[in-house]
Amino acid sequence: MSAKNGSVKLVAGNSNPVLAQEIAQQLGLPLTKAVVRRFADMEIFVEIHENVRGSDAFIIQSTSFPANDHLMELLIITDALRRSSARRITAVIPYFGYARQDRKVGSRAPISAKLVANLITHAGIDRVMTLDLHAGQIQGFFDIPTDNLYASPLMVRDIKERFDLTNLMVVSPDVGGVIRARGLSKRINAPLAIIDKRRERAGESEVMNVIGDCAGYTCILIDDIVDSGGTLVNAADALLANGARDVYAYITHGVLSGGAAARIAGSRLKELVITDSILPTEAVSKAPNIRTLSIAGLIGEAIGRTAAEESVSSLFD
Repeated sequence: MSAKNGSVKLVAGNSNPVLAQEIAQQLGLPLTKAVVRRFADMEIFVEIHENVRGSDAFIIQSTSFPANDHLMELLIITDALRRSSARRITAVIPYFGYARQDRKVGSRAPISAKLVANLITHAGIDRVMTLDLHAGQIQGFFDIPTDNLYASPLMVRDIKERFDLTNLMVVSPDVGGVIRARGLSKRINAPLAIIDKRRERAGESEVMNVIGDCAGYTCILIDDIVDSGGTLVNAADALLANGARDVYAYITHGVLSGGAAARIAGSRLKELVITDSILPTEAVSKAPNIRTLSIAGLIGEAIGRTAAEESVSSLFD
């Protein structure tokens, strides 16, 4: 394929090489030959080994763990492409790290998501493409065009293939995720419940109440990020205690830090379904009740439409 003006170049950082290769296969393009490596002191070095002058370049790089290293890779790759005269540079960031720091939580706290958006913009990125931002208003942190893609169509398709829709209930694991859960419940015509929880400190949560009658239903928890897994485990216990038959979870970004995979594996959660926006660790890959959905087709289609100057939002109409 080619862009409307110039050739398409796909450049991958080190955050998720498997996903980058799958996207390239989806588009029928090779990944651009490039070196992204470390010096002995872990300083990042980037060199592009192909002519990219006048090209429509797409950098595929999640800012997942280690977030700071992968963010610096993205910035330095951007600089290398800009100095190599790429016509347009799009940052394809399946998982946008720092998104949870999207507001001041205290009188002297930073808004780190805005800072990262500034760094990306000033590095020379012309456009950003990402997936299921933690908060939609983060698009406004960028002073450049930003496409926020949605994993919900993939999840809806998977749910319709695997479940009896007449006995499903969609559940938001907290009040803040109600809009996301309501959107999916409308797509599959299922009732909605909400978990009312109180978070005492980061990485810990205490389930308080289940708002809605989940007795006899197969419940599906919907959220954008799963990190420690504590919220999902507690929510599953609360739903089962209130009469739910089984509890599943569909979460876009499987951060799953520390012992989260073991926590999920040992929980009463029937299955956790995540996307491959973040490269799964060995522990995640081996967990018997964690399954991964590929977003390569979705992102590949969005890249193709962007290169051809076609609508991306129509993917979700």
